[in-house]
Amino acid sequence: MPWNETCVMDLKMQLIADWLRQESSISELARGYGLSRKTVYKWVTRYQDGDVTYIWIGTRWAYLAVVLDLFARRPIGWALSLSPDSELTRRALTMAFEARGKPIGVMFHSDQGCHYTSRSYRQLLWRYRLDQSMSRRGNCWDNAPMERFFRSLKTEWVPTFGYRNFNEAQCSITDYVLGYYSQTRPHQNNGGLPPVLAEQRYVSTS
Repeated sequence: MPWNETCVMDLKMQLIADWLRQESSISELARGYGLSRKTVYKWVTRYQDGDVTYIWIGTRWAYLAVVLDLFARRPIGWALSLSPDSELTRRALTMAFEARGKPIGVMFHSDQGCHYTSRSYRQLLWRYRLDQSMSRRGNCWDNAPMERFFRSLKTEWVPTFGYRNFNEAQCSITDYVLGYYSQTRPHQNNGGLPPVLAEQRYVSTS
């Protein structure tokens, strides 16, 4: 079916609205137990992982930065850009930080790429009061959860020859992150549950 570019932003906004409704359900659950939203997320948000990969769009590469909450392997921050710079990773980190209720003392792990070691990125971590952890040089296994996420994205979702343009890529990847991966796809780490359900079950039984 031909891609209708006029629907891109509408679909993206609808997906984000659905995600925010899920976040609101966590807040309602917290109030039911007499807890703050930050306290609930403090239970599940201890370690976060981030990385950058490339996606083919039309005639060039685009770069995708993602942040995972390692408790349930849930993607909580992401950004797509034509430049693999610190601004890209800063946008993904800011989304993750705000989505989780601005937690303090969380450890953020990544590789030693320049977009994570730059002064501007480290200043943002300091501002958010996040602890930085990095993989050993040349050892990708330290960042295995992110590598698995990107492998799943590219083998299960991204078209073989990439996307036709930036908007198509952005909308499709948002659909994967917020929809299929977070809400539908079973995850071995969660005993077969998708990340959203795994988090909700943990909070409701804690």
